[in-house]
Parts: sequence; C-alpha cells; structure tokens
Amino acid sequence: MPDSLLRILNVCLLVLVLLFFLRVLRAVWVQVKAPPLAPPPFSGPAPVPSGTAPAAAGPDLRLRVVEPPAERGRIYQLGDEMTVGRSPGCGVSLPDTTVSQLHARLFRRDGRLWVEDLGSTNGTWVNRVPVAAPVVLRRGDRLQLGSTVLEVAR
Repeated sequence: MPDSLLRILNVCLLVLVLLFFLRVLRAVWVQVKAPPLAPPPFSGPAPVPSGTAPAAAGPDLRLRVVEPPAERGRIYQLGDEMTVGRSPGCGVSLPDTTVSQLHARLFRRDGRLWVEDLGSTNGTWVNRVPVAAPVVLRRGDRLQLGSTVLEVAR
C-alpha cells in the first residue's frame, strides 16, 4: 500500500477514536448534570379509611414488622426518602423472596408520609387495597409487600 493511503487511514482512525471519546464524555456530562428526580405530582387528597382520623407523619414514624412471625417486632426507622425491597442497598431491606429487589418508595411531602409501588411483581398494598398511585400512610396503616406486612407506628 502506498504511504499516502496509510496516512489517510491512520488519520481517519484517529478521528473516529476522538469522536468516540467525545461521545462518551458527552454521555457522562449529561448524566452528571441530570436534574434530581422529583416526587410525583400531587393528585388530590388521599383516601382516609373510614373510622380513622388523619394523623400527621411526624419525623418519629417508623415501620414495625407484623408478618412473618420470624421477623415480627423488627423496627425500621424512616428517613425523608427511601426504597423498600429485597436488595441490600434499600433503606428497608426485607429478607422475603416475594418482595422485589426495588419494591416500593417511601417519601415525605408536606409533612406526610407517602408510599408508591415501583412496578413490583407482587404489588404493594395499604390496608388490603392495592397501591396504583402514591398513597398517604398514617399511623396504624398496614403496608404489605409480598408476604411481609409492616405497620406504621411511632
């Protein structure tokens, strides 16, 4: 091959490698500068179970395991936003094979505690009602994820 053709091919290869690295840097920059995820928009007042008065979700609310019996009484402290699931990286990590890796998200908005399902396989339930959109949790509510039942307590 002539030297001039090799130089042209060499320059083309160098330009392609440079374009690849610029594309990678752009992708990293977009991920680093991505806006933080906001809670879902408020869709109206949350349903209040009959016979109960609304209770504020103060900072001292926690989750207490009711089922299964082997875990009964275990307490999970709640932060402003945390995930619930089987993954060890979750804020509330449950040793239950019927719970998805990332099952649900708990978060606070306007002084209240909310739960939303994250597309789990077995669903998230509050007081035996399936969670289709974010739902307010109150003291005494029962949150079921898989076969684990948690009670909102102080």
